[in-house]
Amino acid sequence: MDPEERVRRVSATPLSSGFAMCIIVVIIRVPDIGLAARPYRGAKEPATAFCCRLRLPQRLQPPVPAVPDSSPTLSCAPSTCPEACMSASMNTPANGSLSRRSVLRGTAGAAGLFTAGGLLTACGGIKESSAQTDAVLRIGYVSPSTGPAAGFGEPNAFLMKKLRATFKDGLKIGGKKYSVEIIDRDSQSNPQTAAQVAADLINSEKIDLMLVTSTPETVNPVADACEAAKIPCLSTAVPWEAWYFGRGATPEKPFTYTYHFFIGVAELHAAYTSLWTKGGVETNRRVGVMWPNDPDGKAIRQGLGPQLTKSGFTIVDPGAYEDGTNDYSAQIAAFKKADAEIFNTFPLPPDFATFWKQARQQGYRPRIASIAKTGLLPSQIEALGPLGYGLSAGFWWSPEFPFTSTLTDQTARQLADDYEKSTGKQWNQVIGSNMALFEVAVHALKATSDPKDRGELAAALGKAKLTTVAGPLDFTSGPVKNVSTEPLVMGQWRKATGGSTFAVEPVIVDNGAFGDIPRGGELEPLR
Repeated sequence: MDPEERVRRVSATPLSSGFAMCIIVVIIRVPDIGLAARPYRGAKEPATAFCCRLRLPQRLQPPVPAVPDSSPTLSCAPSTCPEACMSASMNTPANGSLSRRSVLRGTAGAAGLFTAGGLLTACGGIKESSAQTDAVLRIGYVSPSTGPAAGFGEPNAFLMKKLRATFKDGLKIGGKKYSVEIIDRDSQSNPQTAAQVAADLINSEKIDLMLVTSTPETVNPVADACEAAKIPCLSTAVPWEAWYFGRGATPEKPFTYTYHFFIGVAELHAAYTSLWTKGGVETNRRVGVMWPNDPDGKAIRQGLGPQLTKSGFTIVDPGAYEDGTNDYSAQIAAFKKADAEIFNTFPLPPDFATFWKQARQQGYRPRIASIAKTGLLPSQIEALGPLGYGLSAGFWWSPEFPFTSTLTDQTARQLADDYEKSTGKQWNQVIGSNMALFEVAVHALKATSDPKDRGELAAALGKAKLTTVAGPLDFTSGPVKNVSTEPLVMGQWRKATGGSTFAVEPVIVDNGAFGDIPRGGELEPLR
């Protein structure tokens, strides 16, 4: 029997449509099947950590049988098909080619993905129509709970418990009641892991909406996977330029399914220059910068550097350094030679700890040090000991913010107090941005007639306009499509006083254009 005749006979067999189609693709003309595995490469290869592509000669494409509306539908597009499609059951040679025996073993393994009710697939694209599935909204949540950026994940356990309690009675949308399931994952502060957990949430957990937070290393791969798979995604805690331009978007070609809110270069420029010129500490306006060779560093160098120069500051830039550098002697020497009395950096927390200790040992002591990406959380400052006192940082949330959560009806102060009482830990600003992430998500879900319609939900994210516990957000008037900015003020870390149970405390020392956020003191020079 020739292969085309076998295709016709198999496709006529009265099996589940998804079963018939996938079995035909896998077993017919094995020698002509090619499989290429490629690693995740950022915005240009956005699907998952690995993307499997199954190729079948055009003449062997089987006829498509009629599928009743009640049946599952299958789409295994190359851009959304993870390595799990086949590789779990195959031994793939290093050159990427596959033997007939390997493919047949993969076919046997794939059989475990089938059930009588349809196809449970790692290839994605199935939309089941059972009442049980339709009545549940599955929200994926990804953040770095371990690894170099683990500090950003500190509030996760508290927030997950509070939010699950908030959603215990479900959500009523368009006259229908939906239960809400939050499925949280740890990116381990690693881009490849972030891509892998995104693929799992999309393809295995069948999420309806993705939420992701904290650093480009976590956020960008997850957002890329969602854009490729057409899954609505909302993110925060990454300067928006690093999220937007870093993923390859332009104002002419924005994203369709991924949205983001956070500060950007304009907010940083306004906050820094206000603090450095009006804070009461005189300097020579020379700024030593350490901007790394990563998405944050590139966005800041291209955007913030020129703006600071236009504002009359002299930039002392020894050049981009690699994350994980252990010796900063060259940078320190350059700052000392230029007498840079202001210092600014966007490093990973361990890198800054290494640099700051070396700077003190080698005699570099700027009058002002404004840092970002680290120095944002109490645990990061405590790890520095007395060397952390006097560091300044941008605050996109604090208990002093005069806003209330749309989900819990708690003010910023009440939310911070609740966290400290529940965990015994000091509040940090990620609590506010991550709570706001869910506030915007629920606002968008409720704005749809069908929250499971991906296109409608993505459009609702793009129209969101509300005031969250982190402040007002407006996606209709952002700097670019897909983006809303938020308030930013400057705080300074000091040794805790007044019988505090914590080692350090932040004081808002400059509120810039946000006069409704109260100041708690004046900027003090580094000692």
